[in-house]
Amino acid sequence: MKKIGILCFGFLLFNCASHDVKNNTKEISNIHLFLNEWHQAAGEANFKAYFDGMSEDAVYIGTDASENWNKKEFMQFAAPYFEKGKAWNFKSLQRNVYFSSDQKTVWFDELLDTQMKICRGSGILILDQNGKWKIKHYVLSMTIPNENTTEVVKIKSLSENKIIEHLLNK
Repeated sequence: MKKIGILCFGFLLFNCASHDVKNNTKEISNIHLFLNEWHQAAGEANFKAYFDGMSEDAVYIGTDASENWNKKEFMQFAAPYFEKGKAWNFKSLQRNVYFSSDQKTVWFDELLDTQMKICRGSGILILDQNGKWKIKHYVLSMTIPNENTTEVVKIKSLSENKIIEHLLNK
C-alpha cells in the first residue's frame, strides 16, 4: 500500500511538473509574440500600439549615454520619428526568456537585426492587472566585434570623455 501511495504521489508530481512546463512553453510563445508585435509596431510607426506595450512607469535606455528615459520622455523623443511614418525596424534574430518563480516577471535578452546592424536588447516584462505583458524596462545597445573595440573606443572618446568628466564632477 505504501508503494502505491508513493507511486501515485510521484505520478501526481510528474503531471503537475509537466503541466507547468506546458504552460511555461505557451507563455514563452506569448512573450515572443508580444515582443515581436512591439518591435513591429515601431516598424509600422504605430505610436499607440508601441507605447501601449510599455507600463506607465517604464524606462527605455537607448544606445547613446544620454538616452535614459521614462515613458513620457521616450514618447516625446520618439514622436517625431513616428509622425514621419517611419520609426525604427527591429527584427529578433535570437531571444532568451526567463521567468521569476511567481511567473509574473520576465527578463529577456535578444539579438536584433536593425538599421545599425546587430544590436542587443534586454528588458523586463511584468504582468499588468489585466494579465497582459508590459515592458517595464528596456535597454538597447549596439554590439561591437571584439576585434574592432580599439577603433570604436577612439571614435567614442571625443564625445564620451566629456560625459565621463561631467558625471564624475556632479
